[in-house]
Amino acid sequence: MRLHIFLLALTSTLHAKDWPMWGGTPSRNMVAEAKGIPTEIVPGEIDPEKETVDLAGAKNILWTAKLGSQTYGNPVVANGKILVGTNNESPRDPSQTGDRGNLLCFDEKTGDFLWQLIVPKLGAGKVSDWEFVGLCSSPAIVGDKAYIVTNRGEIVCLDMNGMANGNDGTFKDEAKYMTADPTKPVATDNKHADILWIYDMREELGVFPHNVSSCSPMVVNGVVYTATSNGMDWSHTNIPAPLAPSLVAVDATTGKLLGEEMSGVAERVLHASWSSPALGKVGDKEMLIWGGGDGFAYGFDPKPVRNEEEELDVLKELWRLDCNPEFYRKRDGIQIKYATFRGPSEVIGTTVIADGLVYAAIGQDPEHGDGVGMLNCIDPATGKAVWTYQEIGRSISTPSVIDGLLFLAEYDGDLHCLDAKTGKAHWVHETQSRIWGSTLVADGKVFLPTEDGDLHILAADKEKKVLGTVNFGAPVYSSPIVANNVLYIATMTHLYAIGTK
Repeated sequence: MRLHIFLLALTSTLHAKDWPMWGGTPSRNMVAEAKGIPTEIVPGEIDPEKETVDLAGAKNILWTAKLGSQTYGNPVVANGKILVGTNNESPRDPSQTGDRGNLLCFDEKTGDFLWQLIVPKLGAGKVSDWEFVGLCSSPAIVGDKAYIVTNRGEIVCLDMNGMANGNDGTFKDEAKYMTADPTKPVATDNKHADILWIYDMREELGVFPHNVSSCSPMVVNGVVYTATSNGMDWSHTNIPAPLAPSLVAVDATTGKLLGEEMSGVAERVLHASWSSPALGKVGDKEMLIWGGGDGFAYGFDPKPVRNEEEELDVLKELWRLDCNPEFYRKRDGIQIKYATFRGPSEVIGTTVIADGLVYAAIGQDPEHGDGVGMLNCIDPATGKAVWTYQEIGRSISTPSVIDGLLFLAEYDGDLHCLDAKTGKAHWVHETQSRIWGSTLVADGKVFLPTEDGDLHILAADKEKKVLGTVNFGAPVYSSPIVANNVLYIATMTHLYAIGTK
C-alpha cells in the first residue's frame, strides 16, 4: 500500500510543472504537461456591485481573484506564486488610484494577494501608453526574480518576495517610482514590489513604443531577450526612431545592455514590433527566433558579437524570411497600403519552435479589422519556408504544436488544425467570436478563449471533437495556461484557477 501511494505521488510530481514565462518554455510552444484538467466547468456568478465571484454554484473552480477592468497580460506561475499584468481599476493600494499599469502577485494555492508593482503612465496617451490597457507584458520568472516589460517601455527586474524580505538590489526609489505624483511618494510595505534594477529602453535606446509596450521577455543563460515595441507615431506614416533597435539582450543580473539587432527592422516597421522572441536548438547550436514588426521572421545568434564598424555589440542575423507573399506587399508593381484588407501584416503572435521547425503567423492590431493572413513553416537551418498556409486570416495568436498537429486561431474567430509537417488542413472550428488569445494544449485537450468570454474545449486530435464550451461572463483577451495540473483563465476582470475537485 505504501509503495502504491509513493508511486502515485511520484506520478503526480512528474506531471506537475510550473509555467514560468509566456509559452511555458523558451520554445514558446503553447503546450503543457498536465493530467485531470476538467471539461465540465461552471465559473460561478459575478456580483456586479462587489465585483466578487460567488462560488456557491460553481464547479471545478478552486479560487478566483479580482483583477482590474482590462487585462491583457498573461499569467505566469512559478515557485508557489502567480504574476499577472492588468490595470489599476481595482487598486490594492487605496492611496494610489487612477490609470496605471499594475503587476499583481498572488499565492498559487489560495489566490491570496501578496504584492503589486504600480507603474505610472507615460502621459503620452494612445501614442505610446494607451489609456487603461494597463500592463500587457507577461513576466518571466527565474528563481527568486521576475522580469517584466512595463507600460513605460522599461525592462524591470523584481524580487519575487516583494518588500517582505526588505528592499534589495541597486534600485532603492520604489516609493517615488510607483507614484503618479512625485511630491507624494508611496508608503511602501510588504504589499509592494521590490525593484532590483530598471533598464529604460526609451531613455537608453531612443525607442518609440507604438500604443503599448507589450513584449514578454525571455530569460535564458543569464540573458534577458525582449522586443522594444518600437514603431510608428500617431500618424501611422512617420517612424520617429528608424535607427533604434527592435530586439535587445540585457544582462539578467545587472540590467546592462549586451546586444541589439541591427537588421533594419525599425526602418521597415509596418506598425510596431510587439512579438516575443523564442529560443531553441538548431542542430547542436541554440538560435534566437523572432517575428519582426516589418513582417519578417528572423534567426539570430543568441550570443552578441562586437560590430567594430558601429562600435556596438549586436545580435548577429543568421537569416530572415518575409512572412508575407509578394502580392500582399505589391500589386502591379505598386505598394499596397498597410492596414488594407489585402495588404501586408507584421508578426504579432510569437514565433514557435517545435520538432526542429519554426512557425510564424502574420497579423495586425485588432483595431485594423480583418484581412488576409498566412502561416509559415520555416526550416531554421536554412531560413527557407517548408510550407505556407494561406487559408487563414490575420492572427495575433501563438500556435500549439503537438504529436504532429498544429493548432492556431485567427482573429476572425476560426481555429485551424493542420498537419505540422505538411500544412495540410484537418479541420476548422468556428467560434463565432473574435479571438485575441492563443490556444493551449494540455491533457489531450485544446483550450481556446474568445472575446465573447467563451472557452472552447476540443480534443487535440486530427478528427474534430468538441468537448465543451464555458462562458466566463467577461471577454478574454489573454491566453489560458496550465501549471501543476491547474488551468488558469484571466478574463478582463478576474483570474480563475480551475481544477478537478
